Amino acid sequence: MKRSIPFKLLAINVPVIALAIIVLWLVLDTLTAAYFSTLMKEYGINPVDAHGMFIHSVHRYLVWTSAGALGLSALLSYILTRAALRPLYEVIRTIGLIAGGDYSSRVKAGSNDEIGDLAKAFNHMAESLQRVEQLRRNMVSDVAHELRTPLSNVRGYLEALQDGVVAPTPQTFDLLHEETLRLISLVESLLQLARADAARLRLDLEQTESAELVSQAFKRFEPEFRRKHINAKVDLDTGGGKILADREKLGRVLENLLQNGLRYTPENGAVVVGTQTEGKTLKFFVQNSGPGIEDKDLPFIFERFYRAEKSRSRDFGGTGIGLAIVKEIVEAHGGEVGVKSSQDTTLFWFTLPLGDNPETF
Repeated sequence: MKRSIPFKLLAINVPVIALAIIVLWLVLDTLTAAYFSTLMKEYGINPVDAHGMFIHSVHRYLVWTSAGALGLSALLSYILTRAALRPLYEVIRTIGLIAGGDYSSRVKAGSNDEIGDLAKAFNHMAESLQRVEQLRRNMVSDVAHELRTPLSNVRGYLEALQDGVVAPTPQTFDLLHEETLRLISLVESLLQLARADAARLRLDLEQTESAELVSQAFKRFEPEFRRKHINAKVDLDTGGGKILADREKLGRVLENLLQNGLRYTPENGAVVVGTQTEGKTLKFFVQNSGPGIEDKDLPFIFERFYRAEKSRSRDFGGTGIGLAIVKEIVEAHGGEVGVKSSQDTTLFWFTLPLGDNPETF
């Protein structure tokens, strides 16, 4: 049989009340009755009959008073306990709604106590679940769109080639090759994200020169920057030293940030990549000129498949995966990621602990 919390709490209070009544009963039977007998003797009254009448009257009134007090305390305890536990019942009800798929349900928590704190924490968790669910739906929609467009183009060209509507010219094969590369790029991004998840379980840590890591990543994009007439440069902190890191995975982080800067920096813009020592941590940053990110998008910019401007990002070839990979790898190293953006400048950064002690991570 199911027992509710109010009855359990009431069961705890009842023995305490009963014990108080028993103690009072014994006190009346011993101390008060003895004092009454002594008083009767002083006035020359036979205490036997009076003592019996006194004890009987006291017991009768004590029984009725105890019964009333016990009933009233039980009623008040039940009402007050249910009122105190109302947010808990709200949590249980809301859990059922969320389990049924209604992620917009929230707990009405008015009390300013531990149960109220529980309700607030639950609402915060529900908001996170709702945001994750929305991102998941967006991810399915975005991936479907990203796959559908090149696949439809490839299918159309192949059918046209089969029907003889389009001639098998080098230009046609170039278009097919371009669409195939888009598919490969998306699949590769998904694979990198899966590997970034696995990075939390396994990192090949080794002593790594931060300056060398940044320089190598920059050299890979230097021709692309020149081709787009972007003023790109490296700004390394002379105090920056060695870090314990997975060279390959951390190199991918810098490449993703540089790729992001290359993609969204307009011609004749500027990109700066570098490091800065802050206490016992080393801060890596990539700053680029161009349209900034709106404040409403900044808290979600590192979420998987989140794109601040879907149409604009798609035109630039973004899938919303690169920055999610950055976050996964950096946090696997025990670091933090962040972004700052103004109207014409965006700064991505991440920090890693300095030193050569593996326990740092």
